[in-house]
Amino acid sequence: MDGGTDIEWEPHQIALLAGGPPGAVTVALVALHLLGAIENGPRRTLCAAGPEPEGLGPFEGAVLDCLHEPRTARELVRHPDVRLALALTRIPLAEGGLLGHPRLRPTRSARRRVEFWRQRHPLPTVGHGLTDDDTLLAVALHGDVALRLLLPRFALRTGLAAPGTAADGVRFSLGRGRFLRWRDAYEDSVSGDWGGTGHGDQSGGCGSGGGGSD
Repeated sequence: MDGGTDIEWEPHQIALLAGGPPGAVTVALVALHLLGAIENGPRRTLCAAGPEPEGLGPFEGAVLDCLHEPRTARELVRHPDVRLALALTRIPLAEGGLLGHPRLRPTRSARRRVEFWRQRHPLPTVGHGLTDDDTLLAVALHGDVALRLLLPRFALRTGLAAPGTAADGVRFSLGRGRFLRWRDAYEDSVSGDWGGTGHGDQSGGCGSGGGGSD
């Protein structure tokens, strides 16, 4: 992979096209992890660690702001501030013809473009020696399987990647269930029906050793 210089969108935007809101949040969490801005807590929660990194993008910043108290990844997707950030992220994608009405789902053009990017940037064969940009792009394009290959401990501690994800299609599971691209994630995001209740994982504070390298 070459850092994604041929792709005009940010990794979280690509992930939004490839896997809906779970994809975008997953990539944002990976970016914050690589910057050492978050750490793991009990019961697969995450929380902010230390000062905010310089040059943080608006979407990643919105996710980080919601982590001043411990939350799971699935709780983040439902958080009102993250939902607003997702709505703002959709605007340039919709203007570029990549999201269509009535439910702001990826258009045929978007699906073709993501598939082209996925073929141009296949899953790395090894889990080391990549730049942070390469890692983010791999996760954005390949979902759980890239997480388990490139950031196995982070994926395990946070529950971001479900074990045994099938290789057919890209999934961002957020640790429970599987979100098929082009369907459940967008319908759930627009309708607000994420199913079930929260994990109740906000008890206690975050422990040490979550941020930085995997």
